[in-house]
Amino acid sequence: MTDNVTAPLTKMRSWLFAPGDSDKKMDKAIASEADIALLDLEDSVTPENKAAAREQVAAAIANAPDKSRVWVRVNPLSGEWTEADLDAVVSAGPGGIFLPKAEGGHDVERLDAMLSAREVQAGMDVGAIRVAALVTETAAAMFTTGMYDGAPRLVAMSWGAEDLSSELGAREQRGPDGEYSHVYEMARSLCLLGAVKAGVAPIETVQPEFRDLDKLAVRAKSVRAQGFRGMLAIHPAQVAPINAAFTPSPEELAHARAVLQAFADNPGSGTVSMDGNMLDRPHMVLAQRLLAEAGDAQ
Repeated sequence: MTDNVTAPLTKMRSWLFAPGDSDKKMDKAIASEADIALLDLEDSVTPENKAAAREQVAAAIANAPDKSRVWVRVNPLSGEWTEADLDAVVSAGPGGIFLPKAEGGHDVERLDAMLSAREVQAGMDVGAIRVAALVTETAAAMFTTGMYDGAPRLVAMSWGAEDLSSELGAREQRGPDGEYSHVYEMARSLCLLGAVKAGVAPIETVQPEFRDLDKLAVRAKSVRAQGFRGMLAIHPAQVAPINAAFTPSPEELAHARAVLQAFADNPGSGTVSMDGNMLDRPHMVLAQRLLAEAGDAQ
């Protein structure tokens, strides 16, 4: 067996949730254009249905044409169901585990140990299953978003407002303009900063108003411009706008190539002039990153 075989995912634009006790919705998520189908054993499944849902999720993974893009959100480590969740799904070979209510890199380390034991038991490569973490769902978690550096298997971090508001006893998450209030914008920012610090992908949270696709497209483009690499979805109709928003346009790619060419034409220069604008080295780094993420390395 090979340790630490986890490799970066090439696409993490759209993460589509499906309740683990609905075969129909799981099949639809797996068949969708979502980069990751996220089968849920946590909030969308009632306690009395969890045992049956585990078997349904394991079967859905086993029957998936591409298991690498089928992930499972397990129940939080602070509860009593995580071990049973992993017992049921690891041997089916999911691409990853989505850990809710994470409160620091030590939680990912704990999950890593739990996964490793089960991968060995199943005859799998240790480290084959990746991990993403929801990192702002408790008050304590808000203070540890910068403590995920070197967390094993971790490839992405996301945030959430619903569980945090429940813990805070907050009746409102958004102001009259529909935008998140300060504490939730802080959660979003801390997730972004923590993910970049840890060298993993920051993923934007869901938009509950699943029928308003125009609003979704605007928000997805906005958070991508802020540095997020993808977004969670709760309905298949949300996948296409999210994928479009997080896919560089031909114009963006052409501009990035032009930026790199401008620096290549001026070797040793810290700044270059292009289209009436003065560009410095951070512009070059952004261009390189855009092309690399698009699979268009220069």
